[in-house]
Amino acid sequence: MQRQQPIGIFDSGVGGLSIGRAIREALPYEDLVYFADIEFSPYGVKCTEVINQRCEYIVNFLLKQGCKVIVIACNTATVNSIKYLRTQFAIPIIGVEPGIKPAALQSKTGIIGILATEKTLQSASYAQLTAKFSKQVNILSRACPKFVTLVESLQHNSDQAVTVAEQYINPLLAAGCDQIILGCTHFSFLRSAIEKVLGTEAAIIDTAIAVAKQLENRLYELNLLRPGEINGEAWFFSSAVNASAIDVMSKLWGDEVHRSAVRL
Repeated sequence: MQRQQPIGIFDSGVGGLSIGRAIREALPYEDLVYFADIEFSPYGVKCTEVINQRCEYIVNFLLKQGCKVIVIACNTATVNSIKYLRTQFAIPIIGVEPGIKPAALQSKTGIIGILATEKTLQSASYAQLTAKFSKQVNILSRACPKFVTLVESLQHNSDQAVTVAEQYINPLLAAGCDQIILGCTHFSFLRSAIEKVLGTEAAIIDTAIAVAKQLENRLYELNLLRPGEINGEAWFFSSAVNASAIDVMSKLWGDEVHRSAVRL
């Protein structure tokens, strides 16, 4: 692998762009290749076998684009498939998982809440992760399917988003949670709405920055950090393409996205 090769990032949809943006900010000289598996989204309602199959196909595609490292910018794909993918590929693979450890360390009440997809909350990896901290803190979980829809319809900054956030979060606050974990990459785009509900009652734990830092450290260890003075480029691919999806990706990315469709 060479330093000039791009970083591969993938998600079931557009939520992983929050990870991509954090990586772009932390590593501005790196080229990025982002794959959105929109045709098979959401992963949260798929069985593990299907998720493994999709992830394997996408990693193979990203390898064909010359990627030097893969970032799974999806909590559901990480908890279900990262161990499997690491047995199939030699390339470094970095995942994202709910930030339970920092939440547990920072909690004053001993009660923390996690917002995630149903599939993430049902996964064995999530059960193992929560078991590590169950004696230290009480972990309350909430599946939030409407959050994904709000982001992908660009309603994440709307009054409706605040109303939905209240429905999901108020029971957690009433139970005493003082740390709220964003357990899905889509949810980072709802931060403004979530903050309006939380006020000063609880802090938000968002892992996007932590993932970008982990990636930077891994590239440094492997001597694969790309030096330079010119900002890197970004390419976007999807398993489905339509004008509205391109518009959503462009607005969430913060710049115009030219996207290619790839049938996997």
